[in-house]
Amino acid sequence: MQAVVKYDRGPGFVEMREVADAPPGPRQVKVEVRAAGICGSDLHIYHDTINYKIRTPVVMGHEFSGVVVEKGSEVGDEVAVGDRVTGEPSIEICGRCDYCRSGHYNMCPTRTVMGYFHDGCFAPFVNAALVHRLPDGVSFEAGALTELLACCVHSVIEQAGVTVGDLVAVIGPGPVGLFSSLVAAAEGGSVVLCGTSRDRDRLRFAEHELGLPHVLDVEDAMKPGAPLVIEDLITQGITPAPKKPSNIAKRVQYDLGDIAAGFKKADVVIERRFTTKPVHQGYIEPHAVVASTSEDGQSLVWCSS
Repeated sequence: MQAVVKYDRGPGFVEMREVADAPPGPRQVKVEVRAAGICGSDLHIYHDTINYKIRTPVVMGHEFSGVVVEKGSEVGDEVAVGDRVTGEPSIEICGRCDYCRSGHYNMCPTRTVMGYFHDGCFAPFVNAALVHRLPDGVSFEAGALTELLACCVHSVIEQAGVTVGDLVAVIGPGPVGLFSSLVAAAEGGSVVLCGTSRDRDRLRFAEHELGLPHVLDVEDAMKPGAPLVIEDLITQGITPAPKKPSNIAKRVQYDLGDIAAGFKKADVVIERRFTTKPVHQGYIEPHAVVASTSEDGQSLVWCSS
């Protein structure tokens, strides 16, 4: 079968190749891929800037949905041939470390995943170890985005604890930023989605198609005389004054300038994590999704765009 293969280390070395259609392992299912997403990490794999275990040659891709067509010998009745599913990228975990035993197997130090170490979903079929049935009303296209959405739910709700009345500044309107904005809004937060002039189409999409009422081009916001959007929202009564003072503005920095003053009263900031790479035309290259808490107890979520 034809697949997108990273066939050697180094920038590039990606092409369509003929690969074997391998049977699933004993605890795996074979999924006929109906939809797949391109993650930012796939671009890092292409450029060989990924900071994760990778083995070449490997079929790329880890965001997918499809139909189960075959089951391994040790797979139980929880999944059946013909089920519409999405999946998690983890293929192997140790099952013994503290992370695995506490349900945080995504942090297992020996974890290996599809698209990096095992053949992934940029192919007609993929063998997966962890799959979840899709509800009938969820399309394959939407199903392929659930792993990405799960990262946002975990970071925004479970890690940062966004709740009703929180003022949430989301910096970076890429897919993770857009999903994070929607999740934060669904939890009752008042969301301000921020980007640069390069992001204007995405900001417009967020406002007019996704229904996010407060979007901000930070380059416009840094012009002399521009209002501070957070102060404006509080003054207009769109969002309540914060429950406690915050020093969170220390974390909102751009090479373009410091727009931190606008977020002095934000309860939660969701932003891109900076890399050591140069900034080009105001675009800050995204990195990864992590969460932490600032010294004054305010929640932070870093997210890629």
